[in-house]
Amino acid sequence: MHAFVDAGNRELSGADIAERTAILSGTLYPILIRFKSAGWLKDRWEDDEPVELGRPKRRYYRLTAAGQAAYRQNLPTAAPKGGLAWA
Repeated sequence: MHAFVDAGNRELSGADIAERTAILSGTLYPILIRFKSAGWLKDRWEDDEPVELGRPKRRYYRLTAAGQAAYRQNLPTAAPKGGLAWA
């Protein structure tokens, strides 16, 4: 969630999140699914066609107001003294 807060109001693709957090996709996507199910994230697929993009479509994620509230309420108290335990 820290990656989303750092990004401000920008959408992040799974690749963006993986790059910012160094979390591997096998761990990252189940986390994103749980956050979305909790109402903390919204997602959308890119509108353009893969042929036009020259790559597969990307799914973009954005922190919701509920996600921002959950971050403010829970993460600061869960973070160890040296920094964040997870991103």
